[in-house]
Parts: sequence; C-alpha cells; structure tokens
Amino acid sequence: MSKERVLKTIGLPVIALLSLTIGPFAAADVLDKSATINGTTVRYKVVLPKDFDAAKTYPAILAFPPGGQDMDMVNATLNGNFRAQAEQRGYIVVEPAAPNGVLFFEGSEKIFPAFLTKLLGDYKIQDDKVAGNSNGGLSAFLVAANHPQYFWSVTGFPGFLDNGTSQQIAALGKMCIHMFAGELDSGWPQEMQQQAADFRAKGYKVTFALEKGQPHVIRTLTGAGAARLFDQFDEARKGSCTTVSAKSSK
Repeated sequence: MSKERVLKTIGLPVIALLSLTIGPFAAADVLDKSATINGTTVRYKVVLPKDFDAAKTYPAILAFPPGGQDMDMVNATLNGNFRAQAEQRGYIVVEPAAPNGVLFFEGSEKIFPAFLTKLLGDYKIQDDKVAGNSNGGLSAFLVAANHPQYFWSVTGFPGFLDNGTSQQIAALGKMCIHMFAGELDSGWPQEMQQQAADFRAKGYKVTFALEKGQPHVIRTLTGAGAARLFDQFDEARKGSCTTVSAKSSK
C-alpha cells in the first residue's frame, strides 16, 4: 500500500462521505458493541434484521468503513450502503471501527480471525460476505485473502487486493469477487480493472463495473442503489457470481 493512496483516501472530504447517509432509515436494530480481541478493544456496530430471532440463522456481511475507518465512517456507510437493504432482505451486518486509528490493512487486521470466531459464537450465521469502500475495500480484500474459509464473496466499491502475495491471490480463487470503481476516480479504476483481468485469466469468478460519471465516492451504490450490492450478495448465496448489477451504470 503506497502512502500516497492511504493519504488520498483518508483525506476524502468528510462531508462527502457523510452524505452517504441518505433516504429514510430502516427499522432494523443497530447495536453499539465492543469486544477485547487479542488484547485490543474493538468498537463495532451490528445491524440486526427486523424481528430478529436469536434462534434463527441469517446471512451476514462483514463491512469495513472508508477513510480513517472511525465510528463516523462506520455510521455513514451503514446508513448509506447497508442498513436499509439488510432490513429488507434479512441480513446481519457487522462493521468495526479501526482500533486506536490503526487501519485494517496497516495492523488492525490482526484481530482476525478471532473477531470472526466471536461473531460466529454470538450469532447463527449461514454464510458470510465481506465488503467495503476505499480503505474499507482494501481491508475487505486483505481480510478475505488471509481468511478465505470464512467468506463466500468479497466486494470493493472501490477496493482490490493491494500488493497481494501469491498465497493471498490464490486464496481468493473460490470466492465471488466484485469490484466497482468510479469513472472519474484517479488511479483506482486502472488498478482494479487490471486486477480483474488478471483474476479472470486465472479462471476466477470476478465482475468489474465502471460507474459512469462517478468520483471516488460512488453515489450510485448508496440509497436505493445499494440494492445492486445486495443482489450480488444474494447471488453468492446461490452459488452464482454474475448478475446484471455488475454492469457499468449509465
């Protein structure tokens, strides 16, 4: 990970990221939680489906926030990208904030897989997906590559596996891999498109969508547009990795 990219994504205008909080909120319960994992205190939020029943099994999404990955960014992406669709489709969503400001691809990834083990003890999860945007997308791909046994799919909007080892690259081979990049973004679309092509050449199941007229923060995947992310999550549960949602938006 280059310092240039880290600074660029952390330096996104906060108002732009918080503008992801659009539309009416769903009726899903949102819990503020914390846990000590490997000696590190982790704060995280959990979205539970409407009429949640602890005895029932649910699909789940591990989400990672962008920017500095603090709780403000957790709130922004939960409300903009995940909460409403999770309510409608019956998903559990878990989104942690970076402990002590250490990003999830610069050291805080050490809480995995212990954090996942805790979640599986707390909730009955049928299958798990991992997703994130910007720094969250980089985090999602890294955690998926390090612990592939836990995930059916990985989504970056934007996001990709940065400087992956051969072992990490191989670990993604059995997952559905989904990438979205803003047409007006700088650097990210080219790197993601190249990685998508490389993965396809290896026979991986990967989609890449270039979102027309969109900058780094992809507004076409917020609000009602977040259904496109969840369409792919639903398809992964059925063993399918391609949907019309993967096409570039007009």
